[in-house]
Amino acid sequence: MGDFVLIDYSIRSFEVLERPLSSIEKEEIFRVFCRVGEVMALKDLPKDYHEFTIMREEHLSRDLECSQYTSHLFEQYRKNLGAGRYFLLLEAQKLVVPSKVRTLLGYNRSSLLQPLMNPFSLLKKVRLDWWLKSLLFPQNYLKNIKSLDIK
Repeated sequence: MGDFVLIDYSIRSFEVLERPLSSIEKEEIFRVFCRVGEVMALKDLPKDYHEFTIMREEHLSRDLECSQYTSHLFEQYRKNLGAGRYFLLLEAQKLVVPSKVRTLLGYNRSSLLQPLMNPFSLLKKVRLDWWLKSLLFPQNYLKNIKSLDIK
């Protein structure tokens, strides 16, 4: 089910940062992840994006719970990210998590980052987003992060 998270959050993140995706684009993203899953010899993959959404909803309602492992994971996030980046992580999660996850994690308000999404998109258009990224990400990762940008 971890592959489901990657598919779902890839779509949700793109839509938060860029624009809504068409059903054809969502299907294409699903197909890319399926090809990776097939190479990894994963079994019982959904046949298409529609079936994926049904299976994802079933998984969300049946298999998720907030446990001691969740608490431990978030403690590790806080410890390793520091207070500022941990706060940003929580706010970013509020932008992309499904409602079931939002409820389980106790996210009871909108993200404080929501009003910044349009200005961030503008920064990207004028190619000034790198300035913001250089403030957010640790210096020793900036070269790798910059290599992910589409030219």
